[in-house]
Amino acid sequence: MRRKVDERSAGAVVYYQEQKSIEYLLLKYGAGHWDFPKGHIEKNEMEIDAVLREVREETGIDRIELVNGFRKVISYMFMKEGRLVRKEVVFYLGRSFSKHVSLSQEHLDYVWLPVDKALEKLTFKTAKETLIEADNFLRNHAHVQI
Repeated sequence: MRRKVDERSAGAVVYYQEQKSIEYLLLKYGAGHWDFPKGHIEKNEMEIDAVLREVREETGIDRIELVNGFRKVISYMFMKEGRLVRKEVVFYLGRSFSKHVSLSQEHLDYVWLPVDKALEKLTFKTAKETLIEADNFLRNHAHVQI
């Protein structure tokens, strides 16, 4: 039986590839943690539309190419205004064709890093697991020549 979800968000593991080198985009949030671009899915908004909108709003990157077949859902609980909130976040994998980033006001910094360095920088275990799955997915699919 699935538990009721109080909040739903969508985001992307964004990567940039140059020859055989892949770097992942991480954002530093105002609370101090490092994570991927993500945000709330608006009412009547499709998941993929929310992903593209959130990446654009948070990074200024207006074109990413989503990789078919990758979709990871993470769930967690946190306290908000004295009550326990169940949250679900769905991540897609997207290729950026530019490393130019214009941060939104909710972020303090950004960095493009290879997978090993990105794993060191990410704050949360679920984000690290998501990156490992995304990187493995990329490396095991023929369209990415590494």
